[in-house]
Amino acid sequence: MNVSVADPYVSRTDRGGALIVRQEPVVYEQGEYAQGLTAQQLQRYEEQGFLVLDGLFDTDEVQQLWQTLQQLESDPQLRKRPECVREPNSQILRSVFGVHYLAEAVGQMVRDPRVLDVAKQILGSEVYVHQSRINLKPALNGKEFYWHSDFETWHVEDGMPAMRAVSCSLLLTDNTACNGPLMLIPQSHRQFVSCQGETPEENYKTSLRQQEVGVPDELSLRLLSDQGGLKAVEAKAGSVVFFDCNTLHASAGNLSPWPRANVFVVYNSVENQLRQPKYGLAPRPEYVAAREHVQPLM
Repeated sequence: MNVSVADPYVSRTDRGGALIVRQEPVVYEQGEYAQGLTAQQLQRYEEQGFLVLDGLFDTDEVQQLWQTLQQLESDPQLRKRPECVREPNSQILRSVFGVHYLAEAVGQMVRDPRVLDVAKQILGSEVYVHQSRINLKPALNGKEFYWHSDFETWHVEDGMPAMRAVSCSLLLTDNTACNGPLMLIPQSHRQFVSCQGETPEENYKTSLRQQEVGVPDELSLRLLSDQGGLKAVEAKAGSVVFFDCNTLHASAGNLSPWPRANVFVVYNSVENQLRQPKYGLAPRPEYVAAREHVQPLM
């Protein structure tokens, strides 16, 4: 397979997995472009690759978003749209993509200064939504998300050039030790995990249900976990997790009798817009990776 020698983050080839040192900063423009976090919070994000802000949204705001989610779930026409992704081997909804344009309440949330200013501050520029979705983990049936770096997927399958994106997860339900909370590997954002194996065409049709291509090898996971440990985010509804696009993360299945649901928004710098996917892959749909709707959020 032909690969570009100019690309520092080569992945999904026939060579084995590898750890590649990150080339870009974690916080751009010294964190002075906008004011969303304190200096201490910004430093913690830079060091760990993520930050949890407890109770950023109040009960009424969360309830409004939760009702929006319920309406989306119960809309039979919406469930026929490609933005709705089902769990592997069942018809249970796993994710609903493009929610910031499907639901007005989410469209307002992604522009809320409490999250938007944080994204601008970290990325050192104006930003747009690369991807949005609601991740559902129904009681007793919600399946796991395996370990991965989002940037590895976005770099290969979407042509995102640099690590200049940040994910924002707003908890719509309490995330507990028992209902499959987000797990992260602290400090893993400093290393890019090059993965083995070629990417099939239209891989998103299966990977959004169960990712099998672009997952780290066991040795890399063990090395990074030994260095940084593991962190399960247990927090109340209304809390927000910001994490770097290259931070390794996962979540276990939900075997509890309580649902887990989070709004997930990816902010990308306007200076980091998508290029052509690697290896001649066709671009993924707009609801998965924005190419047309890249106007700065206001």
